[in-house]
Amino acid sequence: MVEVKIKKCKIAWGITGAGDKIEEIINTMKELKKQSENSVEIHVYVSKAAEIMLKFYRLDEELRKSFSKVTVESNSNSPFLAGMVQSGKYEFLLIMPASSNTVAKIVNSISDTLLTNSALMALKAFVPVWIMPVDFKESIIYTKLPNGKEMKLRVRKEEADQVRKLEAMEDMHVFENPERLRESFLEWLKTVKC
Repeated sequence: MVEVKIKKCKIAWGITGAGDKIEEIINTMKELKKQSENSVEIHVYVSKAAEIMLKFYRLDEELRKSFSKVTVESNSNSPFLAGMVQSGKYEFLLIMPASSNTVAKIVNSISDTLLTNSALMALKAFVPVWIMPVDFKESIIYTKLPNGKEMKLRVRKEEADQVRKLEAMEDMHVFENPERLRESFLEWLKTVKC
């Protein structure tokens, strides 16, 4: 009996060094993986800062256990994610969570990290970028620390302004939280044909 391989869509999921909502984000992506496993493969790309943050939150092993392909950034072009995104290997690049540093660099066309370089190269090649900035709007937020305690943080006007600029970019899809992204992913899943 010949085994027939079904072609699956591929998504590149980038994780930056932002820790806000990281456990919720990983759980959301595990749920989306399960709901789309017959048609979508999710490859994970971890920035150098994210590698440190995931260990701090004790989520690095959970991520590796849950996703078969997890790659850590060596430099802005290694692994060659930008080339893979531009050549159509991935349907879109998802960056979640996106730190304020990553957002500001994308808005200002600075491509000195794996994820900022890949996002800018994706946009040049008309490949959509989906992104969830942690500093979405000017406000006071509470983020959960690894020990379960909450930390009070201020999202400044300057960070929120960068997100507004991001929203104005062509082929950029900006999400306020994992739930909004989940809804859009499931809608996209209904229409996709790889």
